Amino acid sequence: MRPSEDADQQPAHGQSFSGIRGGSTLPRVGCVIVTYRPDHEPLLRQVAAIRPQVDDIVLVDNGDGSGLPAFSDGYGLEIVCLGGNEGIAKAQNVGIRRVRERGATHLLLLDQDSLPAADMVACLAEGLTQLRYAGTAVAAVGPQYSDHRQGTLSPFVYREGLTLKERPTREPQSATVPTDFLIASGCLIPAEILDTVGNMDETLFIDYVDIEWGLRAQHLGYASYGIPAAKMAHSLGDDWVVYRGRRFPVHSPLRHYYFVRNSLLLVRRPWIGWPWRWILVLRMAKQFVFFSVVVPGKRLANAWMMAKGIWHGVIGRRGKL
Repeated sequence: MRPSEDADQQPAHGQSFSGIRGGSTLPRVGCVIVTYRPDHEPLLRQVAAIRPQVDDIVLVDNGDGSGLPAFSDGYGLEIVCLGGNEGIAKAQNVGIRRVRERGATHLLLLDQDSLPAADMVACLAEGLTQLRYAGTAVAAVGPQYSDHRQGTLSPFVYREGLTLKERPTREPQSATVPTDFLIASGCLIPAEILDTVGNMDETLFIDYVDIEWGLRAQHLGYASYGIPAAKMAHSLGDDWVVYRGRRFPVHSPLRHYYFVRNSLLLVRRPWIGWPWRWILVLRMAKQFVFFSVVVPGKRLANAWMMAKGIWHGVIGRRGKL
């Protein structure tokens, strides 16, 4: 299928997928996949895995599409190319707009390096239905993911006082687990929630976009929940490093810039309470020391980019570096 060069071009007619519609309360699920120089084989596996589970797929490429693999027309896949790296938030927003134009009532977000289980969307839908039957105002539900390099299941994170804590990683399979935010990849979001909470914040470009959206939704009275029965494989970071028995993801110096800068940009938001301000600043300080002193390799580059991120966060610089 040929990628479209214009994000405003009318979508071609796509195949309607009915993977979860039988007996589900979700009328139409649109999937948004964001790519940037993806590896072909994992992306093809992802599309093949998610195709039977959703009704529409819109792939938004942060490039000109030349780095994408060839997809079968049978996938019913619409490809939108942004022409260059416009950031994950803008790409998500473009995709969200497209699937909503195509009638999606629920949105599924996926990064290029995530592989959903065959029943992931069905499990998310069931969890969302349970929560809504209970009268809960839900912003999003998300799966429990694992990174094969780490070998453990991801926890669901919540704030208690001035610290972040983790829910147990092995909840009963029918449980819905409250969390303060979810990673964007794998999130199932009712479309009408975006009319109140708003779309992803494009001024952040990348990193903390999902945290900002989750905290913004929480501030407006909408909660996020993890669904342990929903499973997904997801690659977090370029590599991992072990320190004092714990494993930490390692990112590029540029990503550290965005982590630090966006922490400070969030601190400046008037609706972010003082507990979260403390957590973000403390987390930023620990990150600076850890990746510029403790972790071997690129220490000077990490320190330089994080120092630049602090400066830009203080002066309020936003968008792409």
